[in-house]
Amino acid sequence: VQVVESGGGLVQPGGSLRLSCTTYEIIMPMYDMTWYRQAPGKPRELVASISPGGKTKYSDSVKGRFTISRDNDKNTANLQMNSLSPEDTAVYYCNAKWVNDHWGQGIQVTVSA
Repeated sequence: VQVVESGGGLVQPGGSLRLSCTTYEIIMPMYDMTWYRQAPGKPRELVASISPGGKTKYSDSVKGRFTISRDNDKNTANLQMNSLSPEDTAVYYCNAKWVNDHWGQGIQVTVSA
């Protein structure tokens, strides 16, 4: 089983990034897909999640700026991030959860001028 994040990088404050999470060897429609992030010196926190049926949940810090979506045919879950600020700088992790948890390696997002 593999969970692979892509799309991270450096962006200026106010900019946008789109993260993608591609899963391999799982029946993705059965899984809750969640994005977490961890900033230096801080605990890992939930950013956004989407259920198999498409129900979404967001942390208060990203609500209205980030949008999570999923494409079960492509085995991907995406996180559209708009109006980014330096406080969004972190390593972002994708998690696929059903009976078991599967984590990606994480991808760096840096918001800086």
